[in-house]
Amino acid sequence: MKALYITSVQRFSGKTAFCLALGQRLQNDGYKVGYFKPVSTYPWEPLPGRVSDEDATSIHRILKMTDPLVNMVGVVLAPSLVQELRCGCIDRDLMPQIETAYKRISAGKDIMLIEGGASLREGLSLEVDPVSVANHLDIPVLAMVRYRNPVSMGDACVDAQRQFHERLIGLAINAVPDAEIPGLQECFSCMEGRGIPTLGVLPFREQLQSISVGEIADVLDAETLACSHKRDALVENLMVGAMSAEQALPRMRRIPGTKAVITGGDRTDIQLLALETATQCLVLTGHLRPVPEVLRRAEQLGVPVLLTRKNTMEAVDAIDDVFGKTRLGQKAKLDQFEALLEEHFDFARLYASLGLEHKA
Repeated sequence: MKALYITSVQRFSGKTAFCLALGQRLQNDGYKVGYFKPVSTYPWEPLPGRVSDEDATSIHRILKMTDPLVNMVGVVLAPSLVQELRCGCIDRDLMPQIETAYKRISAGKDIMLIEGGASLREGLSLEVDPVSVANHLDIPVLAMVRYRNPVSMGDACVDAQRQFHERLIGLAINAVPDAEIPGLQECFSCMEGRGIPTLGVLPFREQLQSISVGEIADVLDAETLACSHKRDALVENLMVGAMSAEQALPRMRRIPGTKAVITGGDRTDIQLLALETATQCLVLTGHLRPVPEVLRRAEQLGVPVLLTRKNTMEAVDAIDDVFGKTRLGQKAKLDQFEALLEEHFDFARLYASLGLEHKA
């Protein structure tokens, strides 16, 4: 059985997206793929009293895995458990629990994809950080680095190499602006010479940073008032409609790509303007229902209308928290990310490092 530990050097580097795309590719190549998340630091409660991990849930659904979802996560760090561990109320080593769960889920698999933390420090105070877990489970590592500038990228790559040492089989640099890529080639060659292999440099694509209408509705616990069938429509930008209609119109027209307009449920003027300016979604706040004319026009144009109890700034903050985290639940986004990997990632080298047959 082969295994690969995929972790991020910093937040929002694309590790979950990579796990999903690689898992699908391996399945298409005929391998029996398993997925395991040793440590979940963001417990998700889809049903009252049932705590899970959102990333594991998505991968379980999209890759059509048959393992029980509960077996795909080693330790869920619910706030109560973290508090007890840190204050010394209980003395508990979490690593044996992670190892037992990993052995159970990996039985009968050709390859296991293990998803690490959002950063190399995540879980450090509880001794379940990515470096400790990878060393304990004795598995090779692919580190994801989100590009911000050449210096931070270089720092992140060297940090990954220093912490994982020979366990690091490669790096994937994500979200690099097209204009920056040619100038970075010398840097990547230099890192190769220092024993820091770069397996992929993935260009930035705006659509992959988008969020779906359904995700917005879930985040806001919103009611859908119009076009409930368009949950998969993608939103690339947000606009708050808190100004006068005269000020709002030119701003709405200038925003590139698809946008969601967030405004009070009583702002009929802003709502009607938004519907006439290529708006992908209308989010109404304060639990104030719009006038019938707005809903009629939205249905005609095919624009979803969401109603939330949150006020406008609460809604913006909630959506901002999930913007930038690439979620590939929509087929269009998954297809685009897979196409990027096909063009810009060295799968032959990865497969060789893992001892897998590469089927081109």
